[in-house]
Amino acid sequence: MKSSLIFQLISGFIWIAFSCLMLSCEKQSPYPKVIDPEDNPTTPEKVALGEKLFFDPRLSIDNTISCASCHVPERAFTDGKVLSVGVNGKKSMRNAPSLVNVAYQPYFMFEGAIPNLERQSHVPIIDLNEMGYERISELVDKLAAIEEYQVLAQSAFNRPFDVFVLTRALAAYERTLIQWDSPFDDFYFLQKPMDAQMQRGYQIFSEKLYCAECHQAPYFTDFGLHNNGFYDSLDWGRWRITGSEVDKGTFKTPSLKNLKLTSPYMHNGQLKTIDDVLDYYSQGGSGNPNQDKRIQAFQFSDEERRDLVYFLKSI
Repeated sequence: MKSSLIFQLISGFIWIAFSCLMLSCEKQSPYPKVIDPEDNPTTPEKVALGEKLFFDPRLSIDNTISCASCHVPERAFTDGKVLSVGVNGKKSMRNAPSLVNVAYQPYFMFEGAIPNLERQSHVPIIDLNEMGYERISELVDKLAAIEEYQVLAQSAFNRPFDVFVLTRALAAYERTLIQWDSPFDDFYFLQKPMDAQMQRGYQIFSEKLYCAECHQAPYFTDFGLHNNGFYDSLDWGRWRITGSEVDKGTFKTPSLKNLKLTSPYMHNGQLKTIDDVLDYYSQGGSGNPNQDKRIQAFQFSDEERRDLVYFLKSI
């Protein structure tokens, strides 16, 4: 009896010490904390199921396209194509955005129409040019017939595989796609010194050209919706949601993280290189009526350009 009580006390002290250590580590972490939604707290089982779904081409109607087809891990979860390609070689209307650090985003899609990751997965599934289904229930019925997914659904959610399981698991996995290990991150979070060229580039970025007004560290986006003048009549961005004339050509500010891996650029992939982007902005954009007034023509030397590009590749 006494030895049992001693064992319980020791176990209790160990658990308290471990809990305090974990809380201490959490408080000491210099990186932004991911906040899970109340109805979908992250668990290892959900992440494992979501990862399996993410890489499964059976998510498309012809079993050829997975989420990872357009969001390739080695390319910072982009695909290097002008427009992403779905079932039967059909092109979508937009360039595939990076999924790195999507856990911190307040809304999704280039026009900011989707409020959370759980709902975002509906969009490519029922896009006839991407996953190819007319209704998400078609995909759910297909995957529910797979015994492995039923087993994993019970393990992760204690329920049969359904649309709730599908969307929550994918969202749980995508919230783990966190990256804070770039040279700039080391400076920003760990107070490691920048090298001289990075420092010069950062000064040009933040003080001379005011790029940081929309591309704010450490996320390198303000999560806002802006008109940078770059659009055509095929895609009017936020206007598709609001129908308001002032929203024509308004898109969500993309993050600049992993810029050297995520070309081509802009929502329609029309600019191939970082230099192409700098050329576009240095000429003052396109000058369309709705363009953000902060976008003005500028000049900089070849050396300043090199320093700026060097910095952008360090993000």
